[in-house]
Amino acid sequence: MKSSYECIVMGGGPAGSTVAALVAAAGHDVLLVEREKFPRFHVGESLMPETYWVFQRLGVLDELKESSFVKKVSVQFVNHSGKHSQPFYFPEHDPRDCSQTWQVERSRFDQLLWNNAARKGADCHDQTRVLEVLFEGAASPTVRARGVRLQMAEGSQQTVDARVVVDATGQQSLIAQTLGLRHVDPQLKKAAIWTYYRGAQRVPGPHGGATVILHTDTKQCWFWYIPLSDDVTSVGVVGDNDYLLKGRRTADEVFGEELDRCPALMERLAAAERIDKYHVAKEFSYSTEQAVGDGWVLVGDAWGFIDPIYSSGVYFAMRSGELAADCIAEGLQRDDTSAGQLGKWADDFTAGTQWIRKLIELFYSDGFSFSRFMKQYPQHRAGLTDLLIGRVFQPDAGAIFQDVERWFEETRDEA
Repeated sequence: MKSSYECIVMGGGPAGSTVAALVAAAGHDVLLVEREKFPRFHVGESLMPETYWVFQRLGVLDELKESSFVKKVSVQFVNHSGKHSQPFYFPEHDPRDCSQTWQVERSRFDQLLWNNAARKGADCHDQTRVLEVLFEGAASPTVRARGVRLQMAEGSQQTVDARVVVDATGQQSLIAQTLGLRHVDPQLKKAAIWTYYRGAQRVPGPHGGATVILHTDTKQCWFWYIPLSDDVTSVGVVGDNDYLLKGRRTADEVFGEELDRCPALMERLAAAERIDKYHVAKEFSYSTEQAVGDGWVLVGDAWGFIDPIYSSGVYFAMRSGELAADCIAEGLQRDDTSAGQLGKWADDFTAGTQWIRKLIELFYSDGFSFSRFMKQYPQHRAGLTDLLIGRVFQPDAGAIFQDVERWFEETRDEA
């Protein structure tokens, strides 16, 4: 490891590996560091199909197509009474390859992207912890970042200078936490408990790899059901943080209680065997009030995380990484690493992600039903499918929401 790089990327997940690969491929000197040892466990296995274009640009599409990852071509919802929605079948809506994606074990998937960054020329070091981001004065949102202080696997420390520091540290969100830029979303103060099963039920045919979202009968929680390779299925329950975790028993007991309230999921797991411990995450929906500063950029979950309901996390991580990488490479070429240059992507990105946020708000809204809405406004099924695919950065992406507001008014009038 050298003492100086043009760009340092902190965090080796999908966002960090994307930034590092693209900035290095543009001919710049990049250091990519990850505190854990690869391969490492991570949740967030379900991808949005729109990641296709980032994969294509990174040059990893063939590797993904040849992998054993389960193919995902649809999403399905099960309401609190056990009624199954018509599947949102992506290739039926758009038969191109870009309408299909994968359910991935993140240990293998993240390793694939990490290896690709190294092939593109990034200097990659795992088991390397960022102790501190260094600024040209007292740390503040207006002060330029100038490098990092690292701790190596054997315990030694090293200061490394950089013209640009990229924070891709995920929910650790190192720069945002240091500068006080991170805020938990009070409307989405959720928690999750999840584990893994072998032998869970899968429907035959192409829908066997579908993500299924299932409400409990009380509608206080919902479960994700994500088929992975080797007959393993990721199953997690999400609910309000206070409801799920406060004043209740252990994680496994809470999971079991909520599972009892979801007969459609119990049926799927009737012949399955749990093969892992229970994992817990809480208060995971948050935003940052500033995505960039002079010499620093936030991408992926360090920028913000909305909610796992529509599997947008990896796509937003990689897309933000791609857009930020272009601005970084251009800024390094022009010798301009100001906030204005590094953040040219941020406003449009935030505008696009708002449509997923609005979909999430609808999912948690009292009285809203996608099935009833679609019966009244069937012309929006294609637009909703596009949103589930991840096509949120198009001019007409939010067209559905005008009629959603109208639907709410009509149902209130009927009441």
